[in-house]
Amino acid sequence: MENKVKRNLPDEIMSEMNLKPFETTEIGHPEIQRVAPKVRVTSGQDKIVDSLEEVIKNNLKDGMTISFHHHFRNGDFAFNKVMDLIIKMGYKDLTLAPSSLTGVMNDKIIEAIKKGVITNITSSGMRGSLGDFVSHGGLKNPVIFRSHGNRARSIEEGEIKIDVAFLGVPNADRTGNANGQEGDAVFGSLGYALMDAAYANKVVLLTDNIVDYPNTPASIKQDQVDYVVKVDKIGDPDKIGSGATRFTKDPKELMIAQMVNKVIVNSPYYKEGFSFQTGSGGAALAVTRYLRQSMIDDGITASFALGGITKPTTDLLEEGLVNKVMDVQDFDKGAAESMAKNKNQQEIDASWYADPHNKGAVVNNLDVAILSALQIDTDFNVNVMTGSDGVIRGAIGGHQDAAAGAKMTIITAPLVRGRNATVVPSVETVVTPGSSIDVLVTERGIAINPARKDLKEALSKVPGLKILDINELQQMAEKQVGVPKPLEYTDRTVALIEYRDGTIIDTVKQVKD
Repeated sequence: MENKVKRNLPDEIMSEMNLKPFETTEIGHPEIQRVAPKVRVTSGQDKIVDSLEEVIKNNLKDGMTISFHHHFRNGDFAFNKVMDLIIKMGYKDLTLAPSSLTGVMNDKIIEAIKKGVITNITSSGMRGSLGDFVSHGGLKNPVIFRSHGNRARSIEEGEIKIDVAFLGVPNADRTGNANGQEGDAVFGSLGYALMDAAYANKVVLLTDNIVDYPNTPASIKQDQVDYVVKVDKIGDPDKIGSGATRFTKDPKELMIAQMVNKVIVNSPYYKEGFSFQTGSGGAALAVTRYLRQSMIDDGITASFALGGITKPTTDLLEEGLVNKVMDVQDFDKGAAESMAKNKNQQEIDASWYADPHNKGAVVNNLDVAILSALQIDTDFNVNVMTGSDGVIRGAIGGHQDAAAGAKMTIITAPLVRGRNATVVPSVETVVTPGSSIDVLVTERGIAINPARKDLKEALSKVPGLKILDINELQQMAEKQVGVPKPLEYTDRTVALIEYRDGTIIDTVKQVKD
C-alpha cells in the first residue's frame, strides 16, 4: 500500500489496525462525534489519599491504558514513582499514552517493557536509550507517534481511551483544583495534561504541595479529579528547562537566524498584528532576538505568539511587542514564572492549540511558523523523528500542526550535521509533508517551495538572501559529505507515524543489528 507521499505501508498492519493511508493535508469540514469519560460520582470534599499503591491497586487492571504529561521535562519525579510501583505490583500488557517522553523516563520504561508490563506505546516522540531500544525491536507492538494536535483529536474521538491518568502538579487543594504556577516545581502551562484531566476515566494528581481550598486559578478542576496523592517531592525545577533554552554563539546558527529574520520581515505577513510561533534551541532563540529588534525598528507589534514558550518570548510580551502569548507549554523557568504574573499569557490546552477536528485551533491563525528538521528532502518533506542511522531520536510535537496551519512555514537547518547531510534526496522518515513547507533556510542559502511563487517574488530582491533550488542545496551537501551507504532494516515495523488526522504518513522499520 502506497500513500500520497509515496511511502509503502505494511498491508497486514494497516488491515489489522483498520488504518488509512495519508492522502492530503486538507482537513475539510467533517462532523465529528466526541466521547466522554466514565465518572464515579462522589461528594468530593476531600480526595487526599496517603497511599499511591492503594490507588493503583483499586483502579488499574491488566490491559488498561495509562497516561502522564511531560511538562516537568527532565525534572520529572512523578513518572518513575508511579511506574516503579506498577512494575512491582506485576501488571501486564499496559498501553503507555503520555503526551511525550523525556530522557528521565527511559530506563524505567525499558524495564517495564522487558517485564511485559508495557506492550504498547503512543506518544509524540522518544529519544536516547528508549529510542534505540525500540528501533532495534525491543517493544512487542509498533509505537504510534502522534502530533500534539493529533493526540488531542485522538483522545477526544476515543482512539486513545485513557483508563487512569497520573498527573504530577506543583500544587493542589484537597478536592483536586490545581495549576502549574505555584509551588517548588513550577512549570507554567498545563496545556497537554488538560486533555488527560478532561477525558481520562480516573484522574490521579500527585503533588508535594497541598494548598487551601479553593485553589485558583484552577487549570485542572475538582470535578475532573478522583484522587490527590501527597508525595515528598514532585519534580526538580532546575531541570524543567534544562537544555531547552540556550543563547547560541555558533556563527552558523546566528547566520541562519539572521536569514530567517530577513525572510520574515520581507514577507507579505510582516505587518502590524502578525502572529508567529518559534521553538526552543539556539537558532530559534536567536530568531526571536533578531525579530525583536526589527519590530522595534519598524514600529510593529504582533497580535500573538504561540506554542512552547520561552523567556525571550515572554520578554516580548512584557515589552509590549507581543499583545498575547498563547501558551500550551513552557520550556524554561522564566516563561513558567511569567504566567503567574501576566494576564496576557494565556494557558491553552492541546485541542485549542492544534486539534484539526475542532471548531478552530489557534494554529490556523498563525502567520509564520519557524520549525526545525533532522532532515529535509528535495520534495520539502521533513523528518523530525529518526536520525541518519534510522534510530528513533526525536518527536513530532507540534511540527505537523504548526506547518499545516501557518501561512508561511520556515524550516531552519544546517546544510550538514557532522558527516551527515541534512538536505537529502529522500528523508528516512516523512513526518511533515512537503506541501506544508514554504521556505528552507540553511547557512548556505534558502530554498523556496516552487508552489510559493509569491514568496519567491517577494524575497528575490532582498540583499543578503541567496535563493537556490533545493536540489542545489542537496548537491552541495552531498559534495561536502559524500553519499552514505543505504541503511539496512528488517521487514518488521517498529513504529507508525500518523498525520494529524490519524492517517498513516510513514512507518519506521527495525534497524538491522
